[in-house]
Amino acid sequence: MIDLPENFMVSLREQLPESAILTRLEDLAPYLREERGLMKSDCEVVLRPADAEDLAKAVAVCDLHGVSVVPLGGNTGLVGGGIASGGVILSLERLNKIIAVDTLNHTMTVEAGCVLANIQKAAQDAGCLFPLSLGAEGSCQIGGNLATNAGGVNVLRYGNTRELVLGIEAVLPDGRIFDGLNALRKDNTGYDIKQLFIGAEGTLGIITKAVLKLYPAPRSSVTVMAALPRLNNVMRLFDNVRATCGDRLTAFELIPRLGLELGIAHVPGVDDPFVDRHPHYSLIELTSPREGDDLRGEIEKVLERALEDEVITDAVIAESEAQVHQLWKIREELPAAQSREGGSIKHDVSVPVSAAIEFIEKASHAVKSEIPGIRVCAFGHIGDGNIHYNLTQPPDMDKQAFLDNWECLNRIVHDFVVDMNGSISAEHGIGLLKKMELGHYASSVNLDVMRQIKRAIDPNNIMNPRKIFDRG
Repeated sequence: MIDLPENFMVSLREQLPESAILTRLEDLAPYLREERGLMKSDCEVVLRPADAEDLAKAVAVCDLHGVSVVPLGGNTGLVGGGIASGGVILSLERLNKIIAVDTLNHTMTVEAGCVLANIQKAAQDAGCLFPLSLGAEGSCQIGGNLATNAGGVNVLRYGNTRELVLGIEAVLPDGRIFDGLNALRKDNTGYDIKQLFIGAEGTLGIITKAVLKLYPAPRSSVTVMAALPRLNNVMRLFDNVRATCGDRLTAFELIPRLGLELGIAHVPGVDDPFVDRHPHYSLIELTSPREGDDLRGEIEKVLERALEDEVITDAVIAESEAQVHQLWKIREELPAAQSREGGSIKHDVSVPVSAAIEFIEKASHAVKSEIPGIRVCAFGHIGDGNIHYNLTQPPDMDKQAFLDNWECLNRIVHDFVVDMNGSISAEHGIGLLKKMELGHYASSVNLDVMRQIKRAIDPNNIMNPRKIFDRG
C-alpha cells in the first residue's frame, strides 16, 4: 500500500480483528469525504476499533511503524481536521456506548463515538439536560465536539464544550491510555491534563470516553423572534433581555433578512413568521428548571418596552412546540440555505460582545467595497460574540470567480477581528483550512508553546499531523 511500511498491515492484523480494518475502496469512500466538499482524504486504511483497548493497540502499532493517525468522529467538521494525507483514519463510530447516568451527581459517562443527539435524549430520559446543542447534533459525535471545543446556541448560559466536561479518558500517541475519567467538580491535584486534549483537534491524542456535566431539565420555556429596524438595536434588545431575565436567557441569536430569504427560497418548511419584511431579527429563548415560572410575562414586558422605545418593530411568541421548531428551523437551516445559493466564503469568528455590531458594520463596508454586489449574511450567537460572518456571491458573478477571492476576503475580515481583540476561530477549530491564518495572526510565543507541547506528547508526530500548525 502507498506510503505504509512493510509489515505494518501484518502487525495491525495481529492486534485487531479483521472487522475493524477497512481497505476496500467502496468501504473507505464515506470516510474520505469532507462535509463541504472542499477537501478529500488520500488514505487506504480506515480502522474501526470497538473499544478503547483495541484503539490503543492500533495507535501503538502506528507509532511503532511511524504511520500517521487521523481521528474521525461524525465527519461534520468544517475546517478539514479529519482529512488524511496518507497513514490511517481511525473512526470512533463503534465506541458509542452511554456507560452511566448519575442523576444525583448530575453526570453522564459516555464513549467518544456517541452521537450528540443520543446523549441529549439519554439526559432527557433521566430528567436532566445536556445543554450542548448544534446544527449537526444528529450526526456529530461527542469526541469530535470535545476535540474542537464546540460551541453552539447555548454557550451564553452554559459555556463551550470545555466547560461541560469533568473528566476524560484518552489514548496517547504511544498507545498508553490516560485515565482522567473522574466525576469530580473539585480536583486540585496538579495540572488539569484533560484540558490539553479538549480543543486540540486530535493532535495530542484521541479522546475515548468523557464524564459530562448534566443540568436540571427545563420545565418552563418561551421562544421569541423579534424584528428590528436597525442592526445596532440588537445590542439594546440583548442588554434589556439580559438585565430583566438574568440567567434564564439561554440563547440570543441574530438573523439577517438575507438569511431568512435564503431559507424561504431553499429549505422546505422555512416560512416568514411576520406579515411585513424587516431588515434584522433576533431569536430569543428563555428557560427555567422551575415549573410555572412566568417567562412569557417577563419577556412580554421587555418586548412592550422595546416596542415603545422603537428598539423593535414587531415580535412573535411561539404558542406551541411546533412553532418553536419552526422558529429555530430558520436559524438552524441558515448555513445550508446559504450554501445552496451559490459560492459562499464563511468565517467563524468572535469578538467581545460589545464590539459585535461595530465588527459587522466595518467588515461589511470593506467587503462591499472590495466586491460590489457581494451579499453579507452575518448571523449567529450574538449573546456570546460569535458571529458566522458568511459572504454570498453576487447574483451575477461566476461562482469560481467569487471563490477565488477567498484569501483576500479572509484577510479583510480577520484583520477587523484581530484589531478588535477577537478570534479567527470561535467554535470550528483550525484544522487545515485556517492553518495559514493562524500562522499569520498568532504570536510567535503562542505557536512556540503549542509546538513544545506537541513535541513532548507526540515526539514522532503521528497524531493528526499538519493540523493547526506545522510542527517545525
